[in-house]
Amino acid sequence: MPLVALAWALWPSTPIPVAHTAPVAHDAGTVAHGRYLATLGNCAACHTARGGPAYGGGRGVDTPFGTVYSSNLTPSAAGLGAWSADDFWRALHHGQSRDGRWLYPAFPFNNTTHIARADSDALYAYLRQLPAVDTPSPAHTVGWPFNTAAAMKVWRALYFEAGPTEAAAPTPASTPLERGAYLVRGLGHCSACHAPRNALGANRNMLDLAGGLIPMQNWYAPALTDPQAAGVQDWPLQDIVDLFRTGRAQGALVTGPMAEVVLHSTQHWLEADLVAMATYLQQLPRHAPPSKAPKPTALPQADEGARLYRRDCAQCHGEQGEGVRLGNGQFAYPPLAGNRSVTLASPANLVQTVLHGGFAPATAGHPEPFGMPPFVLRLNDGELAAVLTHLRSAWGHQAAPVSALDVQQLRGGARP
Repeated sequence: MPLVALAWALWPSTPIPVAHTAPVAHDAGTVAHGRYLATLGNCAACHTARGGPAYGGGRGVDTPFGTVYSSNLTPSAAGLGAWSADDFWRALHHGQSRDGRWLYPAFPFNNTTHIARADSDALYAYLRQLPAVDTPSPAHTVGWPFNTAAAMKVWRALYFEAGPTEAAAPTPASTPLERGAYLVRGLGHCSACHAPRNALGANRNMLDLAGGLIPMQNWYAPALTDPQAAGVQDWPLQDIVDLFRTGRAQGALVTGPMAEVVLHSTQHWLEADLVAMATYLQQLPRHAPPSKAPKPTALPQADEGARLYRRDCAQCHGEQGEGVRLGNGQFAYPPLAGNRSVTLASPANLVQTVLHGGFAPATAGHPEPFGMPPFVLRLNDGELAAVLTHLRSAWGHQAAPVSALDVQQLRGGARP
């Protein structure tokens, strides 16, 4: 049996057969639909290098196994020029390139496998009419053995299951719950960030939304199943819609990687799709992790944290963490008291925000958001740990303290 498994893993892969469809229409309506689908999926964010041409690929995605560079999606020889609609569908649905190579799971094919064939074809039609970019993407730098076809084959056997091939795409006219599930699981690929991952960068249920640390970025994507984390089960539907459309709601602001999602994607969604996604997220089952009693905080650290808070934070966030409210009921500076981002089990987002600043997206509904300056040059590891421990224990909070080692690890090991 071990020899059979080894032979299977090492056997060369050929392109998976896919059912041929009628020629893809390239009329204005189909292209416009494909453009909207690309916005739903935020495809340009990964497939456009910083400062490079749109969809020209070459953006590096750092992983614990090396850097994977996004592919060129324009109709050039370096991109999709030789690809058919069937080839494109194979990549989305099976995670396999047109020549049989397995795609790295940095491309979220666990999600794109749930995209319906009709939507795949419309997306293909849109990409085919983009200006051609002839620049090839750099070679991946994934190390051995993770760069082998055998490793990809084993990974897929453990963690990938192709979606149904004949499923039709729920449209905006479908029930909100059906449409919302389709968007969250597929084009929205929410689990790409919000699913916990193991040492192989995978989860046995890749549609899980129980939260996890985003590899290499050291931002924490909170659990969407926990109302004490990022779950919105208790939120009014309109507040959820407003958060994805404007980047703020209920005194909450999106920052970090989620701010980019709102900026480039969700603020441009149709109202019906925002309602559908909100409806789906609102009905997710509640799976709050068991609470753990926080470790006792040393008094000197608490005193130092309170002093630093008064010096650097209270002017904007208030002496009692109450924030600063605007005349329209929204907050210029969000309250910290009772803020669930402050009391998350992981302090990663607090560390990143204080170090590098907090910046909400500038959206049509909130064009001039207030920002928070970075403190990376002002606070050392011990001082940052002290002030965050104060935030997580003040005003009735009972979250675990933050150590200087926690900060050092989350900032990448570099110390000021």
